[in-house]
Amino acid sequence: MFAAPPAITARVFARLPDKFCQPGRRSAFADVQFHGAELPSFLEGPSFDRSGNLWVTDIPFGRLFKITPGGDISLELEYDGEPNGLKFHKDGRAFITDHKNGLMVFDPKTGKIEPHFDRPLLQRFRGLNDLFFASNGDIYFTDQGQTGLQDPSGRLYRLRTNGQLDCLLNNVPSPNGLVLSADEKIVYLCVTRDNAIWRVPIMHDGTASKVGVGIQMSGGAGPDGMAVDAAGNLAVCHVLFGAVWLFSAIGEPMLRINSPEGLLVTNCAYGGKDNKQLFITESKSGTILVADMPVAGRPLYSHA
Repeated sequence: MFAAPPAITARVFARLPDKFCQPGRRSAFADVQFHGAELPSFLEGPSFDRSGNLWVTDIPFGRLFKITPGGDISLELEYDGEPNGLKFHKDGRAFITDHKNGLMVFDPKTGKIEPHFDRPLLQRFRGLNDLFFASNGDIYFTDQGQTGLQDPSGRLYRLRTNGQLDCLLNNVPSPNGLVLSADEKIVYLCVTRDNAIWRVPIMHDGTASKVGVGIQMSGGAGPDGMAVDAAGNLAVCHVLFGAVWLFSAIGEPMLRINSPEGLLVTNCAYGGKDNKQLFITESKSGTILVADMPVAGRPLYSHA
């Protein structure tokens, strides 16, 4: 439908040191997701704190890593969990969508992690994946589990600041990364097994209506995580395709960013100089990539 956009290749920003790899160590995550293959780490959830440090999660081994602007990596936490998405609240705490434990909150000052919301109506989530803050502090998050075209029952939730949990969608075949439009009237949702970005309008009463496909993709396994810039453009990680696509606010492909390391590009975040660099996790290789972007990322600390 569209001509191929210009292409660039990202460069390596940081690589998980050998001392943090877990060769020979088994995990339930690897047994299911990679059919028991050895998986030294699986990095996800890139997010910048207000000091300019990049944090990433390691799903199979319940770890949080901090990466300085110079690329030095330190292990900040290891716990009994499967952390995936991570976003910082303006108060400095990190909220984490944990596949095993639900919605968690981590305080870097104390090193303490604890449940924030784990059992709606005493029921467990299927397996949380990613999250995004609204400007008022509400949290939009996805509950993916093992859903897909064989079981299109993944969910999109909103947790209000007053503790009310709203299920906006319950029929999604693998809901994954998500962002809000600048006016917060639309959720853009990565639906991995549908290989599409869904457009989810939020009505005046807070419900979703007239949900449709905003961007239809092909190849690979589908869109995973994404980030939004100040112009409303969407940077979308295409897992098993080895690329990140930059789409305009109306869905036209503008740029292709190729991975020099592998095909498992899973998530991304804006940061670096003038907030115009895109940092990308190539999960299986334990590598953080970086690419220079045409527009700065949208600030994410405006929530109340």
